Formats: sequence, structure tokens, C-alpha cells
Amino acid sequence: MLATIGGALSALLIVGFTITTDALQQLYLSEKDNYNSLSKVSRFIIPIIGAIIILLVSWVTGYKYLRTGIPFVLHRLKVAYGEIPLRNTINQFIGSAVALASGFSVGREGPAIHLGAAFSSYLGTLLKLPHNSIRTLCACGIAAAISASFNTPLAAVIFVMEVILREYKVHIFIPIMMASLVGSMITSSTLGPAHELEYFNNIALEFAHYPVLIVFAIAIGVVAFVFNRYLVLIIKHSEKFHIVKRLLLAALITGALSYIFPQAVGTNMNAISFSIGENSSLILITGLLVAKIVMTISALGLGIPGGAIGPILGIGAIAGSCAAILVQLYFPEVHLTNDLALMGMAGMMAATLNAPLAALITVVELSNQLEIIVPAMVVIGTACVISGQFFGNRSLFVMQLEVQNLTYRKPPLEKSLQRIGVLGLMNEHFTISHKLSEQEKVEHLKQASENSLLLDRIDNNNADNSLYYWLQRDDSDPNSQVITNHLLLPLHAQSTLVEAYLLLVKKRKGGVYIYDDNIDDILGVITFEQIRRFLVEGKIR
Repeated sequence: MLATIGGALSALLIVGFTITTDALQQLYLSEKDNYNSLSKVSRFIIPIIGAIIILLVSWVTGYKYLRTGIPFVLHRLKVAYGEIPLRNTINQFIGSAVALASGFSVGREGPAIHLGAAFSSYLGTLLKLPHNSIRTLCACGIAAAISASFNTPLAAVIFVMEVILREYKVHIFIPIMMASLVGSMITSSTLGPAHELEYFNNIALEFAHYPVLIVFAIAIGVVAFVFNRYLVLIIKHSEKFHIVKRLLLAALITGALSYIFPQAVGTNMNAISFSIGENSSLILITGLLVAKIVMTISALGLGIPGGAIGPILGIGAIAGSCAAILVQLYFPEVHLTNDLALMGMAGMMAATLNAPLAALITVVELSNQLEIIVPAMVVIGTACVISGQFFGNRSLFVMQLEVQNLTYRKPPLEKSLQRIGVLGLMNEHFTISHKLSEQEKVEHLKQASENSLLLDRIDNNNADNSLYYWLQRDDSDPNSQVITNHLLLPLHAQSTLVEAYLLLVKKRKGGVYIYDDNIDDILGVITFEQIRRFLVEGKIR
């Protein structure tokens, strides 16, 4: 139910973001993404104006809150269970809307993922959910946001599992699927049911064309490696410059290239529509491909807020059009422009993000063409092998996280403990004693049941809360009168087992007591032995 509610609210936020972006474009464009209608001077100036507005918003919110997009969300999921600062979200909403409307070569999926995760984390925090539940709710918000942006519910689910969470778990699959479904329904009812690439029809690929597909996929693997490498290099070497210089430089590069190649301006749809059109020369399409790559890596690498997936799909489609023209030069009777454009989109997304399944489902749903599954798998497999095995290419998001020194990995043990909240393991059978004699404590422990714990409360005059000890007898000697006191450390009910483990791992004994609002109102107790048993046996109880 929370997944459905969170997904619906996230989807509505994305619909609002889309409407905002379109409204900004309508201020100076007669038709959406039709930058060809603008004069050359206007195409040069508009990105500069957009960069200035983004900088003003960033100055008001604080430059340190400029990190946005998918890599930042991956980082926050690892270090903060998906909880995202509000100021980063403000920068993402306003900055990305302005960037998309100003013609920068960025995608809207990055803002969608950030906004969906942020809104869901705010909902989880408001309801005081456990941190592991907030993480799952964030994943639901991301799925709903992607589905709402592209009307691709299945691709959204796969993308979250393969790229965001990087794991497949049944207990989180269903809520993510429900949230994605709600997001698609809201988009269809508000913005229309159409897919962006439905005009790709009459797929003509046959088995005889597969050698061409393999050669093309090799080229796509190389392009993906070059794209990732130079984008990461720009991020790495531009960090020493102030954000003002970086964004203005990105605007100048975008404006200069849009002066020559207006088709490369904006999101991927403008470039795709032009590249698959008739009477396009090889030189023009090749120039458009180079311009699109340079505009994208300069905008993303220099800090313009926005996503990478949209431009990546555009680059793949343009590369496919180039390949189709080359094929037609040697085989005039073969017309594969639409086919290779779709294959290029699938291969480019798979090789740059290291997400083959998400790329396959995305292209199938966007084009509404089931016939492309087998040839797309050939291209995706070849491109990923060439890019990864021969050039050592990895996921673009992982490379961005590493060059920005953002944490995205946890040790396997901690990763396992992050999935379980302390409320799921705590022992609720306990008795609190106060000012009992040692003999009374011994007698109480003798009469207590096996699972019942005896806690001793000691008033702490130097602090607002009391000190609590877990009393333990030597079970191997029934006549033992010796009681061991283990100090219990306080831990909030929203925490997961990893927080409890990190508090106890140095001494490898003792325990924590769980509280909610009042630190002296104990909900339950978790001992280090319980955590050890969970790690060994894999059972909560």
C-alpha cells in the first residue's frame, strides 16, 4: 500500500516536472524541441541564459547542494538509505527543468530518478519507517518516476533492480512493480498513452543481416567506451574550477555547437527524428554524432543538472543511422535506417550503463516492437563484450561515483545486515529490575524462561537517560552465583542491524536496546549473539 501511495505521489511530481519543462520551452519555441525554428544567435544565447538561471538557484540554495542525478541517488542509498537533502532536490527540479528547456544535451530520466527517490524518502521519514523500509520505498519512487517519464513500466522495474539496487529480491520486487504500474497509469491518464518511439515500424531485420549487426555492435562498444572515458575525465579535471566557470563553459560549448548543428540541441528526440529522416548525408550525420557526443559529455561533465540516458539513446540512434548509410553505399537495395537506429540505442545504453536487460526492455517498450528482441540481444551482447572485456569499460554511474569519491559499496556482511530492521530481530521478552540485590537477581534469572532477558536499570545523574545492563548467568553451571553485566547501548527503532553490529563488533559481546521517541522507553533488546546467529543461520528468529 505504501509503494502504491508513494509511487502515485512520485509520478504526479514527475508529471508536474514534465509540464514545467514544456511550459518553459513554450516561452520561446513554437513547437516542443523544435530548436530549428530559432535563429542562430538565439540558439547560442539561450544555453547561456539557462546556465545563469541554474547558477542563481544554486547560489540561493548553496553550491554544496549541487550534487544531483543517478550517481548521487546511488550514493545516498548506500550511506543514508536513500534519504536525500531537500536543497539538492530543489536544485534538481528547477535546475534540470531549466537545463532541458535551454537546449542542453541532457536527459530527463536523471531528474526523474532523483525526484522520485527524494519524494519517497520524505514520505518514509514523515511516517518514521525503518531505514531499510525507506530504502525500499525509495526504489518504488524511482520505478514510478521512470515509468511516469517514459510510460515504460516493465523497463522501470528492471532498471531499478539492475542499475539502482543491483539485486533481485522477491520481497521488494512486488512493491516496485506496483509503484511502476501506478506511475504508468498516471502518465497515460494525464499525458497520453503513446510511446516516444512508436514511429519505428516495419522492422526488416533478417538472419542475413546479422553479420552487419555484429560489426555495428563492435563499433557501438568502442563508442560507448570513448563516451564513458571522456565524460569521466572531464568530471575529474574540471573539479578544480569553480562551478560558475564550469556551467558557463558548458553553455558556451552547447551554444557554439547548436549554432552549427541545431539538430543536436535538446533531448534525444530531436536528434533521432532528424537522423532517421530521408536525404541525410553521411558527412552531416557523422558531424551530428560528434556534436551530440561533445555536447553531452561537456554538459554532464561540467555539472549541468540532468540525466545521461536520454542523450545516450540519441547517440546510439545517430550512430545507427551512420551505419545504415554506410551499408547502403555498398548494398543499395538494403534499407536498415530504422532498424540500426533502434539497435544502436539498445547497444549504446547497455554498453555505457552495463545494464543489458534494462536496455533491451527499454527499447522494446519505447518502440512497441517485439520483433527486435533477438537482433537487439545480438547487438547488446556483442557491444557489452567489446566495451567491457576488450576496453575494461564499466557502468558509467559507477565510474562517476569513483571519480567523485562517493561511496557506493558496502562490505557483504554490512550489505546483508542493512536489509533487516532492528524491529525484526529484537527480543521483546524482558524484565527491567531496579535496585535489586545480587541474590534477588540470581533468583530471578533462575526462574526466567529461556528467551526472557533481565535488564538492570541504573540512574545516571550525569545524563538525561538511565544506564541499562543485560544480566547473564553462566548457563553451564546451574549453581553459579556469578552474574555478568553487559552494558546496553541505545539505538533508535528506525535503525537496521548494521548499526547495531557496528556498535558491538569491537567487543563482540553485549547488546543494544531499541527505543522510539523516549530513550528510556525500551521496545526490545538485541544482543551480539543474536546478530551472530542471524549471520550464521540466516534466520531472524
